[in-house]
Amino acid sequence: MKLSVFTVATPEMTPEQLAAAAKQAGISGIEWRYTEVPAGVRGDKPSFWGNNLCTINPSGGEAELVRFKRAAEEKGLVSLSVTPYLRAGDIEATERVLQAASRIGAAFIRVGVPGYDRTKSFEQLFQLGRTYLADAEKLCRKYGVKGLVETHHGTIAASASGARRLVEGFDPNSLGVLYDPGNLAHEGFENYRLGLEILGPYLAHVHVKNAAWRPAERAADGSLGWRSEWAPMKDGVVPWRQVIADLSAVGYDGYIGIEDFSQQFTNSSDMLQHFADYIGGLVAETPSSVDDV
Repeated sequence: MKLSVFTVATPEMTPEQLAAAAKQAGISGIEWRYTEVPAGVRGDKPSFWGNNLCTINPSGGEAELVRFKRAAEEKGLVSLSVTPYLRAGDIEATERVLQAASRIGAAFIRVGVPGYDRTKSFEQLFQLGRTYLADAEKLCRKYGVKGLVETHHGTIAASASGARRLVEGFDPNSLGVLYDPGNLAHEGFENYRLGLEILGPYLAHVHVKNAAWRPAERAADGSLGWRSEWAPMKDGVVPWRQVIADLSAVGYDGYIGIEDFSQQFTNSSDMLQHFADYIGGLVAETPSSVDDV
């Protein structure tokens, strides 16, 4: 398994700074965040989803793509993914992202998945998702870039089972699943190895972060509420030693990418080094003695 970084988690770094820090830490792949940073926030303090300096702005055109591609190449790193925030059904935007990914030589993009908020039935959303993916599959094949459905809370692919059902029957060379145990901590948890086995040939990429549940306010009837929040990698509910062992057990040898939102560290360089030391160390170990979860 190899290490990568999704640049949503490194907002204060320019692409050149990120590539240098990733190289220094022993990380070999970069997942470039791809979305327009609003002009109104560009003077703000850098943040994950606000003024993120390590984001490809589509309005930057070819020059922007060349800059980010060069930043990776000059450090001998792989531009692994162009990672946008697509809506299921927006096939025109999906093609534009695929074009950008193709131009910088990325293997993946993240495709859209219908969200679930109780206002529409699962069946409606599922049909929307399947119709969209059928069109996206054709485009992914055309551009030679794989589209990934991410396991994410608040969507109809919150679990490995949900994601597998959404991509079932499509070509796993064109569409796959980004497995994110940190997201499953909020919603969609399944035994990790079971989930990986369910995904089978669709398992294409893995994200690394962690989360924890904390007591919240009590309701009027006295019942205790709970809330989930991001946590440091070693402090959340995801047992990463077990997850790495389960990935090894199913024969996964792709990238595992850091997407840490815990703000445990004051700068991204320290966060990247901690990821490389901890998760890289787990990858180097033999996982066969780890108990099942």
